[in-house]
Amino acid sequence: MVGQEEQSLKEPRRLEKRAAEEAERLAKEHERKKAYLAKERAVEEAQKEREIRRSEKRAAEEIEQLAIEQARREAYLAREKATAEAQEAKKLKAKKQQPE
Repeated sequence: MVGQEEQSLKEPRRLEKRAAEEAERLAKEHERKKAYLAKERAVEEAQKEREIRRSEKRAAEEIEQLAIEQARREAYLAREKATAEAQEAKKLKAKKQQPE
């Protein structure tokens, strides 16, 4: 009988201990989840920032490339114009030098 009474006295303590351990386990699990989600959020934010920087870099490179192409076209047109003017000047000079 004494053993049964002791056991019945220990049972509530054991249940309390189990409940405390379960509460602690749940709290730790909750903290782990929070930490995991925070880490995931940080990774996503960093990824978004990298993508924004890449987009900005691409846009700047595209603008630079367009400017280079435009300068190249303008230089080509200027050479063509100079060549045409030089040919025209040669024709005029040749006409002036022809005996009439």
